[in-house]
Amino acid sequence: MRSSLIGKIEKAKRYAKEPDRVTFSGLTAVFHGENDDHKLSYSNGKWHCTCHFFSQWETCSHIMALQQILGKMLPKEALASSMENQPLEK
Repeated sequence: MRSSLIGKIEKAKRYAKEPDRVTFSGLTAVFHGENDDHKLSYSNGKWHCTCHFFSQWETCSHIMALQQILGKMLPKEALASSMENQPLEK
């Protein structure tokens, strides 16, 4: 293996241990829920999920799970839950 490639592999390993180097500006994913698959997306500072709960609350367990999985790799506004601004009854 060429030494330049070996250097890149080592650098990639180091970067992988530092997830705060990465910030997602947008993403799409499929979440395999208990009852169905749901398409999730984050774009232009807004989340979207195809599940029924999201259509009423603008957040859901699928998005909250992805926020926890990706943690520091999401911009701060992507980590804020819209549930914080919702009334308790809806």
